Amino acid sequence: MKKTIDKKVYNTDTASALGFAYSGAFGQPDGFEERLFVAKSGQHFIYGVGGEQSKYAEPCIELVTEKQAKHWLKENCPK
Repeated sequence: MKKTIDKKVYNTDTASALGFAYSGAFGQPDGFEERLFVAKSGQHFIYGVGGEQSKYAEPCIELVTEKQAKHWLKENCPK
């Protein structure tokens, strides 16, 4: 997915994926998936997609700070 925010393009095909998380099972109306990416510019973003009753009823890209990205990874991809 590509999205332009403040005249900058964020693209899941060219950014580096750092981790993913999901809620619910595939096909559930309230289920969703989040993927954390870092763009070549160093900006982190979350790509979300989900069922029609989820917070990602429409696929979207949300920018996050580096601090938020680290917290997201700690919460969703513990080692």
